[in-house]
Amino acid sequence: MNDDVRNIVLGVLAAGISATLGWLARTYLWQRKLRRKQRFLGLPENAEAVLVVNRDPAAAEPAVHRFDVFALVELSALIKDCGAHAQLVTQDMAQPGFGERTEFCVGGPGSNRRMAAHMSAMLPGVRINVDAEPGPDRGAFQVGSERYRLEAGRTEYVLLARLTDSQNPKARPVFLFCGQRAITNQAATRYLARNHERLTRKYGTGSFVLLLKVVNSQAYGADVVELVADVTRAAQETLPAPSTRASRRAS
Repeated sequence: MNDDVRNIVLGVLAAGISATLGWLARTYLWQRKLRRKQRFLGLPENAEAVLVVNRDPAAAEPAVHRFDVFALVELSALIKDCGAHAQLVTQDMAQPGFGERTEFCVGGPGSNRRMAAHMSAMLPGVRINVDAEPGPDRGAFQVGSERYRLEAGRTEYVLLARLTDSQNPKARPVFLFCGQRAITNQAATRYLARNHERLTRKYGTGSFVLLLKVVNSQAYGADVVELVADVTRAAQETLPAPSTRASRRAS
């Protein structure tokens, strides 16, 4: 074998080894990223998740608002990426207890009984005005001492929460998407899909409650979302009895 042939053979071998190492490295990084995503969402391979959907309060017959359908599509893609399976149930169906399966609950307490139960049990520091009568505080959020009013199509708020049972490390998380309007529910699910890696780095597998603001949804839909604050502590502290409070319009 002359030097030219030997150099060609060595070059081919080196290229093959480099390609193999590169493929192994990419595979390892992809698998590590997937495992982090699965831990954060509580969705190991072949796990079962439940999607709890609300009903459209504006519809005479039981129906799901189209923006809530879009939210379910966003969540279904996340679940599928983890190799898990989803079951879709309505808010009025009997459900298992907290932590048995990963749960994604969509819709405010006025249209979702399951959401109302979760908030009463786990977020006592949050009050939501569900009065049907028109008024400046209709749909307003109160988190701790702060109040956030709804300006339909301009400034709308949604709570994105990941809640776990601190007494049971094996319990699966519950994710809440509780918005002032259906489009804000979709915005929260999209925010989770886009930012789950950053949320994993910050919170790990612990609980958090984030207040998000959807900006100018009449023009931008569910795409422009701003983080207002991490309200975990305020949301989990019991509020005093209702009283007259000075409200402010958050901006």
